Amino acid sequence: MSACAKCSAKLIEEVIAGLPVHLAQINIARMRAALNDPIMKGFADQLVDVNRSAESSPGFIWRLKTEEGDATNIRAYEDELILVNMSVWESIESLREFTYRSHHAAVFRDRQQWFERMNETQLALWWIPTGHTPTVEEGKSRLALIEKLGPTPEAFTFKKIFDPTK
Repeated sequence: MSACAKCSAKLIEEVIAGLPVHLAQINIARMRAALNDPIMKGFADQLVDVNRSAESSPGFIWRLKTEEGDATNIRAYEDELILVNMSVWESIESLREFTYRSHHAAVFRDRQQWFERMNETQLALWWIPTGHTPTVEEGKSRLALIEKLGPTPEAFTFKKIFDPTK
């Protein structure tokens, strides 16, 4: 049984038992240049504050990071300009609040200064059992699932959310 299948089976058991579940998210973006290039300075200069804002946000549980404190050195794809970001939240509402109503919102609004438009799916959300820490490979598989099937209960977006209890 794959890690995703085990996670899904555990999720079903927890939902049936009435236990809380959490929301995992992955998003990717292709930088216009290497992070140390002057074109990326405006983005790089805001990373610490955005990450600090995430970690202090209500509902925040975990985020992908290295010992340096961010995920900019994690290469999940052959293309070294693709950044990966992952986090876990108590609810869809807490992630939405952080994404669209915190310091992150201004960075998100200005993203075209630093990131190229991508044709591929860039965001996947999925429910996970409480205490589960998703892997980058798990996140990539959720992006691929949306790319192949569109939003489903196993991988969805803010535009089409699936209730974990249904």
